[in-house]
Amino acid sequence: MGRELVVNVREEETRVAMLEEGQLVEVLVERSQAQRLVGNIYRGRVENVLPGMQAAFVNIGLEKNAFLYVDDAVPQRLPEEFLGEEETPLPQEKRPRANITDVVKEGQELLVQITKEPLGTKGARITTHITLPGRYLVLMPTVDYVGVSRRIEDEEERQRLRELAEKLRPPKIGVIVRTVAEGMSASELQQDLEMLLKLWKRIQMRSTGGGVPSLVHRDLDLVQRLVRDLFTEEIERVMIDQRHAYEKVLELLDLMAPQLKYRVQLFEGENLFQRFNLEAELEKALKRRVWLKSGGYLVIDQTEALTAIDVNTGKYVGQKDLEETVLHTNLEAAREIVRQMRLRNLGGIIIIDFIDMATEEHRQQVLAVLEEEIRKDRTKTHVLGITQLGLVEITRKKTRSGLESLLMRPCPYCEGRGLVLSEETVAIKVRQALYELCSRTLGEAILVEVHPAVAALLIGSGGSGLRELESRTRREILIRGNQELHLEQFNLRALSSRAELENNIPVKLGQVLQLKVEEPHTGNPRDGIARYHGFVINIDGGGAFIGEKLQVEVTRVQKTSARARILRIVT
Repeated sequence: MGRELVVNVREEETRVAMLEEGQLVEVLVERSQAQRLVGNIYRGRVENVLPGMQAAFVNIGLEKNAFLYVDDAVPQRLPEEFLGEEETPLPQEKRPRANITDVVKEGQELLVQITKEPLGTKGARITTHITLPGRYLVLMPTVDYVGVSRRIEDEEERQRLRELAEKLRPPKIGVIVRTVAEGMSASELQQDLEMLLKLWKRIQMRSTGGGVPSLVHRDLDLVQRLVRDLFTEEIERVMIDQRHAYEKVLELLDLMAPQLKYRVQLFEGENLFQRFNLEAELEKALKRRVWLKSGGYLVIDQTEALTAIDVNTGKYVGQKDLEETVLHTNLEAAREIVRQMRLRNLGGIIIIDFIDMATEEHRQQVLAVLEEEIRKDRTKTHVLGITQLGLVEITRKKTRSGLESLLMRPCPYCEGRGLVLSEETVAIKVRQALYELCSRTLGEAILVEVHPAVAALLIGSGGSGLRELESRTRREILIRGNQELHLEQFNLRALSSRAELENNIPVKLGQVLQLKVEEPHTGNPRDGIARYHGFVINIDGGGAFIGEKLQVEVTRVQKTSARARILRIVT
């Protein structure tokens, strides 16, 4: 069993898992509300030029201005890589040296492409050197250069592809031949190039009109990128659990690689992540401690500046002597560390503290295994060697958010010292659990009890999310917020009738409550909002100021909220 791709498609998100020998090594997640930005092309306006940083900030219409470094802005710059895919390195002397003030001016309009997602407090990183990836080639309209992927090792094949690319490309237009092009004919490369040139012409036409900032070109979605970038001859099988995505993959393969269509399989109605136990693997990938089969373990700590990985023997005591025990643990750890780097999408500086080894031979043996495993990684990674303190230094290109920052958020309970699942992730889990409960119960109604922050997401603006859930499940649903529940906790209960559902609404018509005003009402600043057991109470009548304690009478009750009038001010 070699490499396989598992595609799980849901309304809220699409997930792609890569398996090697049946083991999870990479996960890509794209959510409908937070689509990938890398590869998108924008018309932007330069807002600030900072000579001290040799960079500029460009408004491209996102929440934060994008960062343009001078090397990404000088004309005719030759890129070292294509978005993390290792390519033939380019001569250093060909890169012109320039000052950022000579390259761009404040107020100038630019056509730019995102090369790195916004991460944390940092905006997106952009370049003026557009790269348009196809199945076999990458078109680089702003440079005059031909490159061939490093992963094609046969020198005769490299030379053949280079000569073909030189012959096919238009004058002063650069191309990189991708790994998947190995063994392809001139007609196949020509077809791919023509498609990319047409795309570039469309982008040029769109970039001349319209406002600034504006989106000129959006890169493909995750399922389409899977066919373009991941589905090579090395992939033995692609399994998809949704028919529309399955048909889209086959349609794209008809154009790009019809010989691979037979490797695509549909598992409609199944959750493939559950079938292959990948949900449990993802949960493990969010934990700080990773156990090795031998009984040793890794401790992985991520900071803003770097990731530190510590190797420990744990419960493993070995069989012969201490040196043998240490070597065995370090070799096993080296393989698992690379898997965790790929799975968690660790980027930047990575420091590994292997268990101390007495002999140079053992140290080189561990480094060799580490480098062998890294060759399987699609993201550009370098092992810099062992420091004087015995630490192994690695750098890995960072182009998108890591798994931890994607699926988790800083914990509100410990003020950021730890992490919990985000409200969005918990809401997705609740929806899936709700659908599963409805498929095996006949009750007329469902009671959903969650943390208030998750309840707000599930109910949606004006109750739109709740209406959609009721439409899909054909059940009456009551979503009740409970402040005492942990953010990740939720309870689902099937109810036999609507009357039982109404009995679970925490307030009743005419009930008198004593509440503390938490925030002003968005519709009328003189009104206020309070909560009772996580249930939203809209207070009418004016004079409801934040922090005041009021005695109110409930005048209207709905499934998602209630209205009340002020009887008196308590304090």
